[in-house]
Amino acid sequence: MKDIILSGGALAAAVALSATSAFAQEDCERGQLDAMYCDTNGDLVADAPADESELRDPGTLVFAYTPVEDPAIYEDIWEPFIEHLEEVTGKDVQFFAVQSNSAEVEAMRSGRLHIAGFSTGPTPYAVNLAGAVPFAIMGGDDGRFGYTLQLYTQADSDIQEPADLAGKRVAHTSPTSNSGNLAPRALFPDLGVVPGEDYEVTYSGSHDQSMLGVVAGDYDAAPVASEVVERMAERDLYDPEDVRLVWESDPFPTTSYTYAHDLAPELKDKIEEAFFSFDFEGTALGEEFTGVSKFIPITYEDQWAVIRQIQKANGVEYTPEGLAAE
Repeated sequence: MKDIILSGGALAAAVALSATSAFAQEDCERGQLDAMYCDTNGDLVADAPADESELRDPGTLVFAYTPVEDPAIYEDIWEPFIEHLEEVTGKDVQFFAVQSNSAEVEAMRSGRLHIAGFSTGPTPYAVNLAGAVPFAIMGGDDGRFGYTLQLYTQADSDIQEPADLAGKRVAHTSPTSNSGNLAPRALFPDLGVVPGEDYEVTYSGSHDQSMLGVVAGDYDAAPVASEVVERMAERDLYDPEDVRLVWESDPFPTTSYTYAHDLAPELKDKIEEAFFSFDFEGTALGEEFTGVSKFIPITYEDQWAVIRQIQKANGVEYTPEGLAAE
């Protein structure tokens, strides 16, 4: 399986994302969607093109998973699924190793990326700027899914509750991250501490780096995604005895799995069939994502309502500039 690597800084992505005028749709209902897209049925995601000649049915599908510390590891983890996707769709599939959320969104917007897993926080950017249509999420046999925001500190720290973060150096992951930045900014004030005012915010770049920084003592504490912490512990990337859980939120949705809005309807059906028929048991994917056994159907309108609420509380606008700020 040949992979593609997309690099490039946030500025380059912002410039590419800003070039909308030549592709703007005529006046239509679109809500918060970019001018390239319409949303006539009000489901908050881009409609398929009304002109059938604009529908795409590529010979090779390009698939990407949300940016991670080591893309090579995840390429191997996703290989069984990609083989299944090839079998069901009858098409070649290439793994797309993205290095930032901006790059991943820009790739789908430009038509180079057809299927993608977007992290929780960046998903609304992908929907509004790139025409991504979320349709699946990883879950268990009981239909449950999600992760929590967890606040960690060193095992011997004097931090006992979120309010104790005042005056401390705290690692957030990136501006667009839900659990790593937006949720703490929306939720922590009610817990007695205001990020960026009561404590110094330092962006680490990833949940992995936030946790490792806490372990090393580079940061006094860090809000991180529970699913990432669990996988890091399973790979022995840190000793759980070195850290202590201070606080945990109610669950949020995990990575959304999406396809480009302008794919042919028959192809979208085949992609959904591949996701919903994939058997996690005995695969590297099942071993990596513990507690997960299948893909579950979702909609952006319903499952991302809480995330949109958090982002609204943070004054987030789904613009190229907002995405590039990560």
